[in-house]
Amino acid sequence: MPDDPKDREPPPTAAADKPAGTTPGEPLKGEVSRTDSPGAGASAAAPPAREEPLAPKPENPTAAQTSTTSETSSVTGQPTPPAQGAPKPAAPAASKPAAAAARPATPAAPRAPGAAPAAKAGAPHPPPAAAPPSGPTDPAPPADKTPPAFIATLQSAIPDGVVALSYWVGDWTIIAPAAKVVDVLRHLRDAPDASFDLLSDLTATDWPPRAEGRFDVIYCLYSTRHRHRVRVKVKVADRQPLASVTSVWPGANWLEREVYDMFGVNFTGHPDRRRILMPEDWQGFPQRKDYPLEGPGELLMENPLDWLKLRQAREEADIE
Repeated sequence: MPDDPKDREPPPTAAADKPAGTTPGEPLKGEVSRTDSPGAGASAAAPPAREEPLAPKPENPTAAQTSTTSETSSVTGQPTPPAQGAPKPAAPAASKPAAAAARPATPAAPRAPGAAPAAKAGAPHPPPAAAPPSGPTDPAPPADKTPPAFIATLQSAIPDGVVALSYWVGDWTIIAPAAKVVDVLRHLRDAPDASFDLLSDLTATDWPPRAEGRFDVIYCLYSTRHRHRVRVKVKVADRQPLASVTSVWPGANWLEREVYDMFGVNFTGHPDRRRILMPEDWQGFPQRKDYPLEGPGELLMENPLDWLKLRQAREEADIE
């Protein structure tokens, strides 16, 4: 049987039997390269490592100690400056000489009896105490305000009867001397242009720091005929005599008793000057600004109960 030409062709060879070429072929899609596969042999060469320039040595060794390992810029190769607010390294304390350490401390000077303790260094100083007010300001009338006609008449009738004039929130105030208070008030009651026939109120205010007169005794007047008002103010000192105005307005009887009971103003010529709110044997005047808050026991006795016991003993003695 003659030979078949197909039998004369050499048999196909496997991929492993192919001769190694000089140019490696690219891997097919989905095939892993021999150099990238794990466990590749020595033929898979590793990529060369990139060499970075070394950071220069800082000129300040102290700054190098405080910097961290990541303070070197990878771009410039220069050390980054430390962050603001970073604590600076403490300088080593210099050793004191042995003689200075053994030197005894200087004793503090003794404080005088009753003297205030010295303030500590660095301690905040307390604010200075505010001075107590010395009285109302009594603002003068503005330039565009003309005093009423009855004030001009009063100044003409009693030349020394008006010390000063004040105007505040639409009200006029006549400041009169204590020696002329009865004459001034009687004129304001009887003058036709004034006709202040009603004493609507009589009160007082206490200003202890004021030297020229501790109390302001204030008379509030009203005219039922002309329907106008005015205030008369008199400055008096403690225990200074002040004439009663019950002869001008009988209704001042109880008002003056209340001012005497609360402030201790020394009204003279009063028909029945005695306490009206507090008991007759009460100690002190409660509306004064220097009156003790705990009552009269703090003023004259150490214990307020002692004053109450003394009062009870007097009442029991009266009953017996």
